[in-house]
Amino acid sequence: MKTVDIQPVNDFLACETPEAWLETAVENLSILLIDHANCEKKAASTALNLMYRYVDKPDLLHRMSKLAREELRHFEQVLAIMQQRNIDYVQLSSARYAGGLREYMRTSEPGKLIDVLIVGAFIEARSCERFARLAPRLDDELADFYRSLLRSESRHFLDYLKLAKQYARDAGVSATDVDDRVAFFAAKEAELIQAPDAEFRFHSGPMAAAA
Repeated sequence: MKTVDIQPVNDFLACETPEAWLETAVENLSILLIDHANCEKKAASTALNLMYRYVDKPDLLHRMSKLAREELRHFEQVLAIMQQRNIDYVQLSSARYAGGLREYMRTSEPGKLIDVLIVGAFIEARSCERFARLAPRLDDELADFYRSLLRSESRHFLDYLKLAKQYARDAGVSATDVDDRVAFFAAKEAELIQAPDAEFRFHSGPMAAAA
């Protein structure tokens, strides 16, 4: 399998996944896979929602259509792995991660679209970083699968970021303003990733110590 350079992903993120989260993930592969499947569904849904909301933006429509198809394919692949391992697809509560990022998004245009795209870039980048960090710790089948996702996930992060910059330019928003928003969300994303969580999820922080 051809090696994928994820250094741009690591440079984009403000912190690495904590070691404690990785240790918990290896011990909870069933939950990891179930929530990974949920993340792929949510990623496809986000792309489709953008296509419905911004029908006047051809570049967005094209990239989000391709992204949604890829995310649904990944969902199918995760389901297949779960079935092979006799893991039931059960309901899980959502991590606070995505909602915690969206809490800071602006509500009026063009800031709303720019922020949605920047947040999308961070979610995809963090997924990519976690796949890469997890792979060496997993069995061969799961490690190969996660490594196979790196190319598309790293491209998705760049697609979101490029669209954010493109539509900011179109709206007369300066590159400095976009960079400031990226830096703002980078700090918030790092806080969410490093803060203790009560429940393990694909995008959770490390587990809080038991009382």
